[in-house]
Amino acid sequence: MRVLSIGELLWDVIGEQDYLGGAPFNISVSLQRLGNEVALVSAVGDDQRGKAALDSIQESGLNIDFIQEIPGSHTGVALATTDSSGNATFVIDRPAAFDVVDLDLSMLNRLRNFRPDWIYFGTLAYTHHPRSEAVLQRIIDALKHARCFYDVNLREGHWHLDLVRRLSRLTSILKLNEREAEILFGCCRNSEAFSLESFCRYWCSEFGVELICITLGSRGCAIWFDGMLREFGGFPVRVVDTIGAGDAFSAGFLHGLQQGWTVERGAFFANSLGAIVASRPGANPSWDIEECLRLIKNGHAGAVSANDC
Repeated sequence: MRVLSIGELLWDVIGEQDYLGGAPFNISVSLQRLGNEVALVSAVGDDQRGKAALDSIQESGLNIDFIQEIPGSHTGVALATTDSSGNATFVIDRPAAFDVVDLDLSMLNRLRNFRPDWIYFGTLAYTHHPRSEAVLQRIIDALKHARCFYDVNLREGHWHLDLVRRLSRLTSILKLNEREAEILFGCCRNSEAFSLESFCRYWCSEFGVELICITLGSRGCAIWFDGMLREFGGFPVRVVDTIGAGDAFSAGFLHGLQQGWTVERGAFFANSLGAIVASRPGANPSWDIEECLRLIKNGHAGAVSANDC
């Protein structure tokens, strides 16, 4: 599978420790570890953090052909704080280099040659500069054979409803967490009682989304497909921080879908990968597929074999 991941590239600063992150980067790392080919479209500044980011990306083996260095701009930084449950909040300095990615004809042709099966994007990168959303739209228009995976990811102060609605219309698969679903439903249907099923039914009908993944923290996830909502249990782990856990979930689910797994099998695999990442510091800790398989086996949830992966 080939995936084009578009959006923010930034450093998560947690206490005294810096971790390279941003949802598009995080999902790219996980997808590549699962054996997929990934290209990241983003930008860094011509500063020390930008050089460190490029070095780190190259060390990870990711394709950096579409990562730009923007003169006079600074590399993105997110100051993260975590609560007693490991849940993170972020203060993000804008504008950053990822806000001003430039798309010329040469780059567009190289993206066409990459021929991705999927285009992944979130919300954060399109909230500050109108050019960012225009760049995303041009890429999607040029790569009509690719399907879109939209990770809603509502960061306080870095989203608005009209943008989420526009991005939802572009996508085949939508992923968000339970609280985000409740927020969006309240914005659109505030006279109705919220439930996950009512949100999914409304969002698919209104925006033409084919499948919705809703992460439920330690409870696992809920998946809406074929007009039905099903829940798939999670795996108990000691949470260190939740940064990157949702991105790992997205990678695991998308990988399974492209492998032709059932939704059930993909959901349990995605839950296991998200749980492992949540049990370790930073968005991209080390892990391997065998760990996911052991967690699934021990949890007696959804048989997945090493050959399948």
